[in-house]
Amino acid sequence: MVRTTGSLPVAHPTPRPWQMLTLATTGFALCFWAWALLAPLGPRLRDDLGLSSFEQSLVVAVPVVVGALGRIPAGALTDRWGARRVFPLVAALTVLPVLYLGHVADSLAEVLAGGFLLGLGGTAFAVGVPFVNAWYPPARRGVALGVFGIGTGGTALSAFTTVQLADAVGPAFPFDLVAGCLAVYAGASWLLLRDRPDRATAAGSLLSRTALAVRTPSTWQLAFLYAVAFGGFVAFSVYLPTYLTRAYDLGRSDAALRTAGFVVLAVAMRPVGGWLSDRTHPVPVLTASFGLVAACALIAAFETDLVPVGTAAFLGTAAGLGAGSGAVFALVARLVPAERVGSVTGVVGAAGGLGGFFPPLVMGVADGVAHDYTWGFALLSVTATAAGVLAATAFRGRARAATDA
Repeated sequence: MVRTTGSLPVAHPTPRPWQMLTLATTGFALCFWAWALLAPLGPRLRDDLGLSSFEQSLVVAVPVVVGALGRIPAGALTDRWGARRVFPLVAALTVLPVLYLGHVADSLAEVLAGGFLLGLGGTAFAVGVPFVNAWYPPARRGVALGVFGIGTGGTALSAFTTVQLADAVGPAFPFDLVAGCLAVYAGASWLLLRDRPDRATAAGSLLSRTALAVRTPSTWQLAFLYAVAFGGFVAFSVYLPTYLTRAYDLGRSDAALRTAGFVVLAVAMRPVGGWLSDRTHPVPVLTASFGLVAACALIAAFETDLVPVGTAAFLGTAAGLGAGSGAVFALVARLVPAERVGSVTGVVGAAGGLGGFFPPLVMGVADGVAHDYTWGFALLSVTATAAGVLAATAFRGRARAATDA
């Protein structure tokens, strides 16, 4: 791109895709770090504010629900305005509830209000996907979106640093640290982030574009696949420590360490799923991923010895869920027109975020009624099988047609 100033042309070189991918992934990780700040502090908030178990669950759930549903308008706005405007805005606005929760909120109502606004951080996913999608050719979008998905590791960063930093430095320090990082990123992304010059821009109002995405049958099919893949990842990240301590009598630190291994493997497998989708096709990758999850969940249902069979089953589940999450958005990139990727991503991403709530509830009910987790894992196996069958049948013809076109 060249701009003329007076009689002298001034050249503005087009940014490289990997630079934009790095910026987007960094912002995604920071926003997700902020989004997940309250979950590790749940037990402390329960003691400090005298919360009941339901109130503690509500405090943790509010930012997750708002962040998931907020992806729908965030994706549609990105289609229209571009990530160049929306990403810095999301990062800057998320600073406010982070500081409010760290320094002001000292009652249940105030924490819930701060948590509601903290949900803004969770919308970053729907901003980054259409942005990265536009910067890469179809043959490389799967791996690029998979690398971007590594930003989900921001939730793990929050889980394994928030309490430690609060204990070592002070209760407000994790919030101050995250707010500072977000503020720096908001300024840097405003200066450095660039939408692809020839990106497709969506026409029509936000409401009409969202309605079009919602009315498209493939949107809901993709949403179901992502609800199983990413929702399963979220559910295990939240519930696995509880399960390991209850079913195998592990200590909290041991259970947390094993959960960390699960999270790291799932996050690392996300770009692998995207890469395999580029090399082959998203449909067989999804089919194989959900088949792996179904088989491993069935093994886990028998509550075999944790070492080595149980550990292998959980790690296999992590690999399948991570690869499946990457493959879903490789399929989105193949099926959805560029100007509508943000709108569809908003709906699909919302389903993924909300999907994380149901497995822990099912596992809790199964334990309460039958006093074991067999039926919960069996239901996960059946659900993963259904997702694999859907991927193998509903998308094969359409995805091939879109690729050939």
